[in-house]
Amino acid sequence: MGVLKRFEQRLEGLVNGTFAKVFKSEVQPVEIAGALQRECDNNATIWNRDRTVVPNDFIVELSAPDFERLSPYSGQLGDELAGMVRDYAKQQRYTFMGPIKVNLEKADDLDTGLYRVRSRTLASSSSQQAPGAPAPGDQRPGGYGYPPAAAPPMPSAPPPGARPGGYGYPQPATPQRPAAGPTAGGRTRYWIEINGTRHQISRPTLVLGRSTEADVRIDDPGVSRRHCEIRTGTPSTIQDLGSTNGIVVDGQHTTRATLRDGSRIVVGSTTVLYRQAEG
Repeated sequence: MGVLKRFEQRLEGLVNGTFAKVFKSEVQPVEIAGALQRECDNNATIWNRDRTVVPNDFIVELSAPDFERLSPYSGQLGDELAGMVRDYAKQQRYTFMGPIKVNLEKADDLDTGLYRVRSRTLASSSSQQAPGAPAPGDQRPGGYGYPPAAAPPMPSAPPPGARPGGYGYPQPATPQRPAAGPTAGGRTRYWIEINGTRHQISRPTLVLGRSTEADVRIDDPGVSRRHCEIRTGTPSTIQDLGSTNGIVVDGQHTTRATLRDGSRIVVGSTTVLYRQAEG
């Protein structure tokens, strides 16, 4: 059973209690959980062959209405989200420099249903140091989104896909891939996965919708006849086509977004996984 599924089941056991109001919020706890997983993946720092460190201190910024709904339960929700991060790290063989904390904050610039996740790596004074790992005092000054400072020597140029920080910087793709077309290693393949079924993208554009005229038909009452369109390229993008319920890409409600390998697109109640690879 997946980490997110177990997280959902734990929360379901609390729906009849204090969490009953939480699920009325535009922002769903499972969306936040998925965003925390991506924050770990995007900020993983390799110390050595046996140790990959990920952030352990997270802030989830919510719109004022969502914060008001969720804040009375922030303690319980934070504990559940921290437990989910711990389970995910164990599955991915990630390690932490200190205890895991997840806190909620209000952000006046966000609309209902939108959120941001910031993270940082904080070392515990009692944490055991692995060979090659920095001492707790070697943490980089600054704030959320920055990895630990004293990593093993790196090349002068950053590796492909590296980002200078977290919040406030555009989300990069996982290691950059060349444009589609003949290359030394072949060409880039694009596809999407819906409920375990793979749909190859063989043309520059792909329309998703409930109509039989859509390139990929999604039988979901929350999906419009022509809901959204994926355009492959460098980078690939997704565009809402004036749908009723809009699209959510990697946890963000949007009308247009850049796609990376592994991006999760939610249309109606259906999750679409976008993939690309050299082949």
